[in-house]
Amino acid sequence: MPPPTPAALGLPGWLKTMPQQAYSALVSGDDDTVKRCPPFIDAMTCGFLMPLICDVAIENGAFSWDNDLPPGGSLDFPRSPIGFHDASQVSGTPLFDADRFLIKFHNLWTIEAPAGYSLLFTHPANRFDLPFTTLTGLVDCDRYHDVWIHFPAHWRDANFCGVLAKGTPVAQVFPIRREDWAARTMAFTAEETRAAHDLVQAIGREKGVYRRRFRA
Repeated sequence: MPPPTPAALGLPGWLKTMPQQAYSALVSGDDDTVKRCPPFIDAMTCGFLMPLICDVAIENGAFSWDNDLPPGGSLDFPRSPIGFHDASQVSGTPLFDADRFLIKFHNLWTIEAPAGYSLLFTHPANRFDLPFTTLTGLVDCDRYHDVWIHFPAHWRDANFCGVLAKGTPVAQVFPIRREDWAARTMAFTAEETRAAHDLVQAIGREKGVYRRRFRA
């Protein structure tokens, strides 16, 4: 069974092969692509990815697979890579379609987080190539870790025919430390105005300011 993978090791092929610069008609020259955007890349390499447990073939809206899991004995667990949620469970949301189920990717790993941490489960960051969108949920996995967490998803591409390969990321997981927060808003001070002005000017003059001076 494929294990969870550090997100930095699960980058898609299209990101690896895309150029760092491409011609832009707007600037009449080469311009940076998102491959050189640290926030875009850092989102994709943060946390870890949960994998599809076996190949799943999709043809004309039908899902099929061939996956022999051993019997669980006294422990009951899902044996299929996917299940479903009835449309009624998302009534009143933009996901509702009376003629379509939501799918649910089954996960056979339990996950325990360090004390004081929750885990944010969401669609793999910037993976617009996947034919589904995983729903987002936050689970207190420092306390809730003895059973499985599965991943509901909206099957976006109704015309998709092909195979979702074993190991395809079906969810990305970000650790979140639980803390109390208080928000406040205020106008810039003169010093903050100058700092913002100086940074905007620096970004306009030179490349890689964020990467060199601010990226942690």
